[in-house]
Amino acid sequence: MNIFRFSSPQTFYPLAGKLIPVFGTLAVLCTIIGLYLGFFVAPTDAVQGEVYRIIYLHVAAAWMSMFIYLVMAFWSAIGLGLGTRLSFYMTQALAPTGALFCFIALWSGALWGRPTWGAYWVWDARLTSQLLLLFLYFGFIALTRSIEDPRRADKAGAIIALVGAVNVPIIHFSVKWWSTLHQGASVSMTKSSMESSMLWGMLIMAFAAWFYSLAVTLARARCIILERERHTDWAAAEIAAKGAKA
Repeated sequence: MNIFRFSSPQTFYPLAGKLIPVFGTLAVLCTIIGLYLGFFVAPTDAVQGEVYRIIYLHVAAAWMSMFIYLVMAFWSAIGLGLGTRLSFYMTQALAPTGALFCFIALWSGALWGRPTWGAYWVWDARLTSQLLLLFLYFGFIALTRSIEDPRRADKAGAIIALVGAVNVPIIHFSVKWWSTLHQGASVSMTKSSMESSMLWGMLIMAFAAWFYSLAVTLARARCIILERERHTDWAAAEIAAKGAKA
């Protein structure tokens, strides 16, 4: 099967429609399992007590906020290099979900920080660079929405995505490069300092966030495709069919 044929909006649209319920179901299942492990199986932390359980929301959101921005940068590079329309559609579909996870990471981190640091917010290197990531998401969304010419908006947004991607490794390595209040990573590719049930709960919640992102991004991409391709016969027919069902 030639996967490159799905780079066409017309062929990608029905594929996305088939994948959305699959990823949505997986997201729900992983969320239930992850929260069960995190709140009913994982033991109480010896140092932080019960408050550490916010990790099952905070870490998944933080990981996804950074990963989604890198995926946006990837699609932006493909769009600028190859001129594929679908690449720009995917970038715009990803941005709101990335911004949501970035906000959740900051919000849950503030709730976690109050009992552990004694403050909701400090100008820590990790927190400040994460806040900058949220501004980059907002800037991308605002810029692409404010430019009337879709092609110019696509290119302007792609540039922001590519330039802003530099901030992602800064977020990741900030706890190593500078003296920060934020704790270092408890999990790496080779080892983990966490108890197994804690670790599995956190990883499954990360998969839940990943599947959720796939489902909502594909759903949003389908809307963008219909909007941007409405001048084509197939998109006009699809819009008419949806209107008839409604």
